[in-house]
Amino acid sequence: MKIALCQMNSNDDPAQNLQVLLGMLDEAASGGATFVLTPEVLNCMSFDRKHQNDVLELEENDASLAALQTKAAELGIWLLIGSLALKTGDPDNRFANRSFLIDPQGSIVSKYDKIHMFDVNLSETESYRESAGYRPGDRAVTAAFQDTILGMAICYDVRFPHLFRQLAQNGATVITVPAAFARPTGAAHWETLLRARAIENGAFILAPAQTGHHGGTRKTHGHSLVVAPWGEVLLDAGIDAGVYFCEIDLSDVQKARARVPSLGHDRNFDGP
Repeated sequence: MKIALCQMNSNDDPAQNLQVLLGMLDEAASGGATFVLTPEVLNCMSFDRKHQNDVLELEENDASLAALQTKAAELGIWLLIGSLALKTGDPDNRFANRSFLIDPQGSIVSKYDKIHMFDVNLSETESYRESAGYRPGDRAVTAAFQDTILGMAICYDVRFPHLFRQLAQNGATVITVPAAFARPTGAAHWETLLRARAIENGAFILAPAQTGHHGGTRKTHGHSLVVAPWGEVLLDAGIDAGVYFCEIDLSDVQKARARVPSLGHDRNFDGP
């Protein structure tokens, strides 16, 4: 399977980000990719809740989602919309950080709301409170994808291995991890965490990422990755925005799991 990861440098203008991404999808399809993946919050990279309230929409009204569904159908590709920031109509006005899997007919096959919120203090000058602006999801998601099963995760989810294990034990051979990973943690942990999740579960990990400076103090790590079930890094996109191609062989999943069948070796235990 030939896949393409779109590494983006999104800003806070959904219409502008959409036009950039539509061009990337054309490039990916013309390069022969049948499955194209985009990063987290591709439509609006912003900490300004007032601005987000002004430019974001409910899912049913979102122009980016509609245009991307149309584009997937036009190109005849599978599309992983890494995530869109969307209004929810919740009383507290928090948004959803929602990923979509789109089939070659442009239909939504599945959608997933990010479960784990990035609430951290990286330093005295850099902190994040994702839960202040976004409502966490509460449901793990797998989806039928070609002749296999795809599991869905987003960014900070990668630090919670039990989620990935449940996805794999429910049939996922490919797990997507679109991200907007912060630079300090990205440099220290991004590749290691993704390789660990691939090895533990004998699954392909596909991780399209945001990259660069997004205005204000927001900077992301880049380095979109494709990791094979045995832990090899098949693609590292570096720090430049663009479209990056990779070939994956899904039979590698069965080979890895046959060599180390740990998915079937879980045991119940007491304590501590």
